[in-house]
Amino acid sequence: MQHIGKKLCFLLVLFLFAIGTQAQHTIFLDHGRIEYEKRLNVHARMKQMSGGEEDSWTDMLKKGTDQYQVTYFDYSFANNTTLYKPGKESPSENKNPFWGEAPAEQNVVYSRLDSMQSVSQKKVFEQLFVVKDSIRSIRWKITDETRKIAGFDCRRANAIIMDSIYVVAFYTDAIITPGGPESFGGLPGMILGVALPHEHITWFATKVLVDDIKEDAMKPPVKGKPVDIKALNEALAKSIGKWGNWGKAYIKAILL
Repeated sequence: MQHIGKKLCFLLVLFLFAIGTQAQHTIFLDHGRIEYEKRLNVHARMKQMSGGEEDSWTDMLKKGTDQYQVTYFDYSFANNTTLYKPGKESPSENKNPFWGEAPAEQNVVYSRLDSMQSVSQKKVFEQLFVVKDSIRSIRWKITDETRKIAGFDCRRANAIIMDSIYVVAFYTDAIITPGGPESFGGLPGMILGVALPHEHITWFATKVLVDDIKEDAMKPPVKGKPVDIKALNEALAKSIGKWGNWGKAYIKAILL
């Protein structure tokens, strides 16, 4: 009996050690920095803007343009404060032939998740706007599908925003700040991947850095004409809303 007791005690120690080791490797981040790679499928967007049909002009543009336009963004987060802004330069110079610099390429988005308020700076051609408004509320449907992004196990969620844009997102609960790139958020963890299949745009994290980010070091943008999202939408509709599929695509990209 004494031998059995010693054996059980040894197994219990091993079990407790295993639990302790696993706990040491379970990291729940509430501050850091994420690099996102944004990819726009320019060729698919050209086809979409031409009404789904190929013509000689579209074909000529595609031959002189890389299929994907790639940009990078840095996303800093500390507790309930986040800041999304342009990151490193893309190694390629593949400008979009329709608008040169892609819409939303220079976006800056500051968010306070506790008060659900955001301040974003958006460049529309040569004019800057500072948009102060509430954070978009998104009705997500969480699924059982998973994938690994930047070393984190993520779960898929789906949603519809702006009445018609289908969104696929992948989030991890190992990063407890419930944010994400651009205006995407509202899931029980950080969104590391977003795909808009019908808009031909994706954002995926390439790295997550445990930087010592301080909340008070992140400041909202201030330069630009102050508007709310409704006023910006009305201004865009008035200026380029009648430019057919091109105008519609541009407005959607700006309002994301």
